Amino acid sequence: MKHHASDVHVLAAAYALDALDPGEREAFAAHLAVCEACRQDAADFRATAARLATAAAQAPPASMKQRTMDAVDGVRQLPPLLPEGASPVAFRDRLRRKAGPLALAASVAAAASFAGLAAWQNQEQQQLEQRARQSEQRLDEVSSVLAAPDARTVHGRAGNGAFTTVVASDRQNRAVFTAAGLPAPSPGTTYQLWLDHDGTMRPAGFIGQDGSVLLHGDPADASAVGLSVEPAGGSPQPTTAPLLLLALPA
Repeated sequence: MKHHASDVHVLAAAYALDALDPGEREAFAAHLAVCEACRQDAADFRATAARLATAAAQAPPASMKQRTMDAVDGVRQLPPLLPEGASPVAFRDRLRRKAGPLALAASVAAAASFAGLAAWQNQEQQQLEQRARQSEQRLDEVSSVLAAPDARTVHGRAGNGAFTTVVASDRQNRAVFTAAGLPAPSPGTTYQLWLDHDGTMRPAGFIGQDGSVLLHGDPADASAVGLSVEPAGGSPQPTTAPLLLLALPA
């Protein structure tokens, strides 16, 4: 990446993501010593990258092993109840005659149980892997915009007190929305994002909590990004007063 000296302020995101050349990184590190705005931007981008990395991580489910161990340990083996007047020797002989069919039935039942357990475990693993791939793809898309050479940044505060940032790249025709301190929405509602196209608000995705999301739609022709509270599932048009209407960075 090569930039003119006048462009040094746009390197905060690339610096936070370790996407600068060694020479550029050294020069920007020196610039941080005298620029409070860039220090704040770099810190914000580092925090966002950390939240995205955490969101992409997928831990294997521990519940299956725990349930199996609990079931094994929780079954108490009781001594057999002898019929009144029956001798232990006669009872043992009767058990031997029945042992073969019982063992076969138990084996069939165990095989069926383990087959079902293996299928369920395989399905769970596939779902985890799919979610991990989707999270990794979202992380790559957001990181690409944040580290773009032409990335431009604007900050704002929503009506509910959340700090917001929009980073836009003309070359990629993409924009990323970041929120910090965003209160949980009321039950049955969600936070919906909008792109303002000449006064027409077009849906641009959702954000449920602090973090960063890639805006849907075409930001090239949009003038601002909006945020509103909508019914769960979203709305084709805003139904409440916007919490935020932030002009896209020029």
